[in-house]
Amino acid sequence: MTDLAIVLLLLMAAIVMFALGRPRMDVVALIMIVALPLTGVIGIDDALAGFADPNIVLIAALFVVGEALVRTGIAQRLGDWLVGKAGRSEARLIVLLMIVVAGIGSFMSSTGVVAIFIPIVLRITRNASIPAGRLMMPLSVAALLSGMMTLVATAPNLVVHGELVRNGFEGFSFFAFTPFGLPLLALAILYMLIAKQFLGRTGGLSDMVMRPTLGHFARAYGLEGREHRLSVRLGSPLVGKLLSAFDLRGSDGINIIAIERASRFGRRLMRPTAESRIEAGDIMLIDACSPNLRIDDVADRYGLDRLALGNTYFGDRSQEIGLAELLVSPDSRLIGKTIVDGRLRSMTDLVAVGIRRGQEAVDAPVTDIILQTGDTILVIGPWRAISRVPQGAEQLILLNTPIEMEDVAPASHRAPHAAIILLITVALMASGIVPNVVAALLGCLLFGLFGCIEMNAAYRSVHWQTLILIVGMLPFSIALQQTGGVDIVANWLLDMVGGASPRAVLATLFVLTAALGLFISNTATAVLMAPIAIALASALDVSPYPLAMTVALAASAAFMTPVSSPVNTLVVGPGNYRFGDFVKVGVPFTMVALLVTILLVPVLLPFTL
Repeated sequence: MTDLAIVLLLLMAAIVMFALGRPRMDVVALIMIVALPLTGVIGIDDALAGFADPNIVLIAALFVVGEALVRTGIAQRLGDWLVGKAGRSEARLIVLLMIVVAGIGSFMSSTGVVAIFIPIVLRITRNASIPAGRLMMPLSVAALLSGMMTLVATAPNLVVHGELVRNGFEGFSFFAFTPFGLPLLALAILYMLIAKQFLGRTGGLSDMVMRPTLGHFARAYGLEGREHRLSVRLGSPLVGKLLSAFDLRGSDGINIIAIERASRFGRRLMRPTAESRIEAGDIMLIDACSPNLRIDDVADRYGLDRLALGNTYFGDRSQEIGLAELLVSPDSRLIGKTIVDGRLRSMTDLVAVGIRRGQEAVDAPVTDIILQTGDTILVIGPWRAISRVPQGAEQLILLNTPIEMEDVAPASHRAPHAAIILLITVALMASGIVPNVVAALLGCLLFGLFGCIEMNAAYRSVHWQTLILIVGMLPFSIALQQTGGVDIVANWLLDMVGGASPRAVLATLFVLTAALGLFISNTATAVLMAPIAIALASALDVSPYPLAMTVALAASAAFMTPVSSPVNTLVVGPGNYRFGDFVKVGVPFTMVALLVTILLVPVLLPFTL
């Protein structure tokens, strides 16, 4: 009993420190790794067992998978799809995000899904000017609920299934969990639409305030309405001709920013030069630098079709091209010249689309303005050309770049490879042909082999603070088992519910499982509670399925603290959450999950044998 008291005291101390936020969570975890062996309750091998846990390696590998999806642009495209469908509606973002995450998490590790979606959600919140905390909690809730969708969605489901089989029962089918998960997902979406007002009130926006966006530049320089996309028809006089044969800027007042051309995997952007030969089907991205330009007349004259536009000023092609501000230095050779006379485009591979003098944009065609010291030139072009400005044009100073530059995928040309590798990894996880950790490590190796991610980037992508926190809390599971704490609770439960109604038994099982999940992993909770559920069913002479299902659902209902599940732990930092945020949002929804469980389980899984 003395050892058990020591473990409980250390556990309470850890919870208090988590709640106070001092010291930081990973430091608390390290303190517990040191303290538990010093008490003599467990040995050093048990205290460090988490470092050998396959789930820790799996989480680390899935961080690398998520980074590969970001570097190849797949994460950004999925985020763009969500934003495109939801616009700037925070409510629609929450609904779509939770549905997508729960759907994907039904067939792979919920922890892996969160690791993959964190960079996607961060990008969405930045582009939509929403604090990250408003979407990170819905992300974690949806990922936890994905464990209630299929048999393979989470380890506790498989643990409970295996215990049924070992006791001579048939076990659960693949979709046995779905009738419970879908109603809970619908309720969770409605709940998070209300609970979002309690999240993300502070933090998460400072970076957006300090850094301009592409839209900010477009508004500051009056570029709205100047962008056009024109498709070259088959019979256009431009087809087969070099751009040098047409003085489009001088005669028509248009700047060709880039040319889209069909390629094997979609379309690619080309930098236009005098030697560029136009082909039918090319799409020209142009800036109307002349205020008198009539775009319909130009389209008719050259056999072009106007196409719909995406985001503000070519924001839909922000993976390939972007905007930046260049400052004219006092010794620049451009002083006293126009952009054309100074051959800015030849010097930098960038096109000038606006000029500011002081705090005001100059209201005149860019090509007519005589440059002065201190003028700010807004340019557009490939990101690689923007990054080379300090080296390629020493008399121009790269003054400011938009925050979208951070989202540029350096391996976007590897996106098809990354998509195929991701499908292979998910298929291996869903099929169970190999362990999840092997599937994830194989995916990492394939990402590296096909150039989707570099080794240095892979190491940087791992969130070590999260891993240390998870590893530091795992020894408590061992300590509670070795000190007899779990056995005491189990015997107490058998004595307490022996004569209670079946629904009361379900409620008691759910509460106890969810409570244990506050301190130990949900997988360990399922391991401990599944035999108790089956023993209770035998004692009450009822079917074991409703009791076993209740344990599995409660094990996934780890909403109440940031250490209840790795899923919650992953979003603490990105969401800027405190311990109390999970208590405030998670406890009420756990009560909702309890109510749904005791109402639906007896109906869909009768107690009768």
